[in-house]
Amino acid sequence: MPICIECRHPVKTLWTKYSGGAGDKSGHNIRLTVCRKCGRFCDKYVEHDFVVLFIDLVLIKPQVYRHLLHNTLMRDGDRFDPSIIRLGVLLLLFDVYLTWARIEKQSIPGIALGESNLGKLGQQPIVFQYFFFLILCALSTIAFHISIRFLVSSRFSPLNVLGILPRYPRPNSVSTALLVSSSTKLFPILMVIWQFDVPAAAHSLGWAVVANNVEAVRILLDCPYYTACLLALVGAAARWGVGRLIMAAAGLGNLDSISDARLVNDGEELWSLLAYVREWGGRLAVG
Repeated sequence: MPICIECRHPVKTLWTKYSGGAGDKSGHNIRLTVCRKCGRFCDKYVEHDFVVLFIDLVLIKPQVYRHLLHNTLMRDGDRFDPSIIRLGVLLLLFDVYLTWARIEKQSIPGIALGESNLGKLGQQPIVFQYFFFLILCALSTIAFHISIRFLVSSRFSPLNVLGILPRYPRPNSVSTALLVSSSTKLFPILMVIWQFDVPAAAHSLGWAVVANNVEAVRILLDCPYYTACLLALVGAAARWGVGRLIMAAAGLGNLDSISDARLVNDGEELWSLLAYVREWGGRLAVG
């Protein structure tokens, strides 16, 4: 059943379709339903296009998450919406590209200049390398989703046994929420037209994805923030652990390590980036 995106009150319909008059070319007129509890439109995003939805997703507005997770993408029998499957495939392909590029750019001590840090993997055909990173990203993503789905929907979940979180009987809806909130990963597509090589930006993007994941889980399950943060943390740990196991099995266990010096450098680069953005923002405001 759809809900009001403002107060979460269940409603029968989000809009009512009326027959148009003689001068109405479309032949019909849609009126949004007003919520009887809060007095606002039940779902204003019915009339908004995808660009507005994506901007509000980036801004982490609860209303747009309720619109997508409760009023748009829900299917009977907890089935995946076809658009979510396409989004999942797109996010996986982006993960493959970004992971491959990030690992190849890492500087490893003891590696000669011009020598690949991928070791024996770098000597394999390009198709073999692509399938390796595809399997790496796919298994890591599956581990991320399965761990959270288990904690949320399994009757053997520790959170359910301890009474921290009631059992949610729609695990595919949980994966839908995680995929929708991970759409921030698509931002690196801007690198195609904008040369942007600040390492701290990748970490900032990762934190943005985590923040969106937490918000999506909290809205879907109507749980406290600390519970949503715990779920996101467990999922991230499972994804990292599976990724490390696969990398170690391929002889790449020395990659993807972050030292204290690297964190300091990333912090300095991020601060420089924020100062640069603030400067340009001031110029635009003055202009």
